[in-house]
Amino acid sequence: MTLHGTERQAARVSVREDLADLVPYGAPQLDVPVRLNNNETPYPVPQAVLDDMAEVVRGLQLQRYPDREAVELREALALHAGHGFEGTWAANGSNEVLQQLLMAFAGPGRSALVVEPTYAMHSLIARATGTRVITRVQPRELAITPGVAAELVADAAADLTFWCSPNNPTGEASSLETIAAVCRAASGLVVVDEAYGEFGSSRAAELLPAHANLVVTRTFSKAFRMAGLRLGYLLADPTVVDGLRVVRLPYHLSSVTQALALRALAHVGEVMDHVVLIERERERVAAALVSLRGVEVLPSDANFLCFSSGVEPKRLWRGLLDRGVLVRDVSGYPTLDRHLRVSIGTAEENDAFLRAVTAELT
Repeated sequence: MTLHGTERQAARVSVREDLADLVPYGAPQLDVPVRLNNNETPYPVPQAVLDDMAEVVRGLQLQRYPDREAVELREALALHAGHGFEGTWAANGSNEVLQQLLMAFAGPGRSALVVEPTYAMHSLIARATGTRVITRVQPRELAITPGVAAELVADAAADLTFWCSPNNPTGEASSLETIAAVCRAASGLVVVDEAYGEFGSSRAAELLPAHANLVVTRTFSKAFRMAGLRLGYLLADPTVVDGLRVVRLPYHLSSVTQALALRALAHVGEVMDHVVLIERERERVAAALVSLRGVEVLPSDANFLCFSSGVEPKRLWRGLLDRGVLVRDVSGYPTLDRHLRVSIGTAEENDAFLRAVTAELT
């Protein structure tokens, strides 16, 4: 019997109980003149690089499966990062890298430590994989020194520790001494999320030879200005990669993704030549913000700034949006109840933001 309209029975399915209170991750994607809410790079990929990529795609045999192990790409990533091939891995964005790490080294019966405020996907992916999340909140007024970090991590005794450097959404980078202390104190893997590392001083990979439990994750979405490509990678001990190969889906990286990423690495100087512009603009915008009455800006090694003002954040966010500028409201994060986050755009976009925020605050 076929059921139509109101006769159709409701599907007898429900999401897992431990996921029932979660909401999908995502920032508003609104059509406004100035979008500074997603930490994307504002500069497009150079035309010459795009032309080279297009030529490569024309030669792909798309009727065939891609290289399951992405050998050529991993070799190129290893060379770029100065790390061994056996300890280099790639997936569809750093989020998939994080998911694979949790599937292989955490999951049911195991735990992951998240130090808030930080990237929301660490907790969300952990919970999605059935991992018990241990949350610690770091007060704004208490700096995370090596000693503080070691005590925090040792107390949690988690199977996997997330450590974001530079941190998102605050922007500060951890020193090598702090990360080393975390690795020594941790009971299991330490995953340093270095998505914004190229914009500052975070160089956690230097510690890999001394710490077999360290994993460094990176992305092509920020400094490589290829958020639309969806490619992330990690550097780790080869035993970590062996574990990921067990849980990864067959042919998880498409031929197109592998080919375009290889061309990006071949043109890395051109692709990343905007980083110095972003860093210069970051300092200019920060100086302009702190000159406004009541504004405080957190130190940043990333391509964004986290700031507070005397105006209620949601009201300020709405006011900026009404003036054509979209930023990120991060006031829902622990310890950031007065804060917004603004990505660094082009000089023209940054000027538009500064005009808008000045008008709202004066």
